[in-house]
Amino acid sequence: MAKNLQDTTTLHNGVKMPWFGLGVFKVEEGPELENAVKTAIKHGYRSIDTAAIYGNEEGVGRGIGEGLKEAGISREELFVTSKVWNADLGYESTLAAYEASLKKLNLEYLDLYLIHWPVEGKFKEAWRALETLYKEGQVKAIGVSNFHIHHLKELMKDAEIKPMVDQVEHHPRLTQKELQDFCKEQGIQFEAWSPLMQGQLLDNPVLKEIADKHHKSIAQVILRWDLQNGVVTIPKSTKEHRIVENASVFDFELTKEEMDLIDGLNQNHRVGPDPDNFDF
Repeated sequence: MAKNLQDTTTLHNGVKMPWFGLGVFKVEEGPELENAVKTAIKHGYRSIDTAAIYGNEEGVGRGIGEGLKEAGISREELFVTSKVWNADLGYESTLAAYEASLKKLNLEYLDLYLIHWPVEGKFKEAWRALETLYKEGQVKAIGVSNFHIHHLKELMKDAEIKPMVDQVEHHPRLTQKELQDFCKEQGIQFEAWSPLMQGQLLDNPVLKEIADKHHKSIAQVILRWDLQNGVVTIPKSTKEHRIVENASVFDFELTKEEMDLIDGLNQNHRVGPDPDNFDF
């Protein structure tokens, strides 16, 4: 169980990944983005998650460069994730996409590279490219995003290397327990995107009662629930007070009853596309 912001989970290949990070989905290039990344690093975050399709890798790279310098820490102390987009899911095109992401981020390697969506008929070739990057030591860990159980099974039929991470939509209205359990059995780290359901849970009465009891915000309760469930989480924010507040989840613990109450909010409700019906 994570005890502080720098605590890590060990992926099945031995690489250590922070339990908690900053997501930058839908944050546009510019000073706000760069400051958010710098601010997160300043306040102890050691994981930054972006993607090619977000169109903000250059700004993230600038924020990382300045943030590391200002915090006086080395690149090796930061865990950086990006993702290959659907249009690039071929073998050669995935290799080229990785190089393009590195260049934009102004980095020599990524800590984690993910296939963003399970495009049928394409993700296996992309995975072969990720395996090549991994075997050549160009990336520390490889994984997938938005993969259901059947996608994972299909991928692992031919894969030489099992995915180290599956990053999916996960929040109290979409707990994905079966997928969590499958990932746990397979030694694949389960990671949440949109952990706060894009703000749609911040007036939920069940969560409010739990939050009031602990003198915490609803967001903090949800993020704590993630951590106690063994889920890596990457909430997005560009405001300094929110970046600090989101990470202030290591000084309280939810009871089993509270965890069960939050689990009980599940409605299998998505705010993002269903990977089986996503119009690629």
